[in-house]
Amino acid sequence: MKTKLLLFALLMGLFSTNSFAQTSKYKCMIQMVNYQGEKAYVIISLINPKGEYEKTLSVLGPDKQWFNTLKEWYKFQTKTKEKISAVTGASVGGGDRAVRTIEIDNTKLNKGYKLRFESAVEEQKYHVKDVELAVTPEGLLERTEGAGYIRFVKLSKVQ
Repeated sequence: MKTKLLLFALLMGLFSTNSFAQTSKYKCMIQMVNYQGEKAYVIISLINPKGEYEKTLSVLGPDKQWFNTLKEWYKFQTKTKEKISAVTGASVGGGDRAVRTIEIDNTKLNKGYKLRFESAVEEQKYHVKDVELAVTPEGLLERTEGAGYIRFVKLSKVQ
């Protein structure tokens, strides 16, 4: 019995240190500009060093019918069929704020990865790179200005 317990404890130690990636949580506040029109759909994605989509971190917009308005992300989504229901929430209107908690794998830090915030509003312009920020300790914590519907993004590490 002691041998089985010892073996179990050793295996659990191996799995806890080697098999599961360590992640950090960040509270992400998105402040929108005061625009006219419908609520915006915003996608937060992890972009690899080659500039390709790697993972969807958050979707602000509940209706799958409008996902195709976020053209570049939608191409990735339809190819990978990534499960996004756990990271999907409400869209965000002009002048409003949205707060999401996102998780980033610590092995992505300082390796050329970026967070991309895409935004689209029904019957208005689509912004593929409304905000992009470097996945570095500094980049993740500085306020980053938007180029479209997003005024700025500010992340803070969750302890």
